Amino acid sequence: MTEPEGTDYTNAGVPNFDYVRDKIDKRFATAEGSTELAGIGGEETVESLDKKLADRDEAAKSKLDEIRRSMRGE
Repeated sequence: MTEPEGTDYTNAGVPNFDYVRDKIDKRFATAEGSTELAGIGGEETVESLDKKLADRDEAAKSKLDEIRRSMRGE
């Protein structure tokens, strides 16, 4: 089967190898960037990551409580 010029699929509708490889590379880069932005990348231990998540959850809970108090006029 031949590929139509300029497309990522064969005439049968099957994606070509380059298309699939590019899609996988993009997903990997997105996942890697997301972990970096979240601050959980690198050589950290599970315990340190759990601590970071617990701290973030506690900060979120505190902020939510603050917002609720301000809405009640306290």
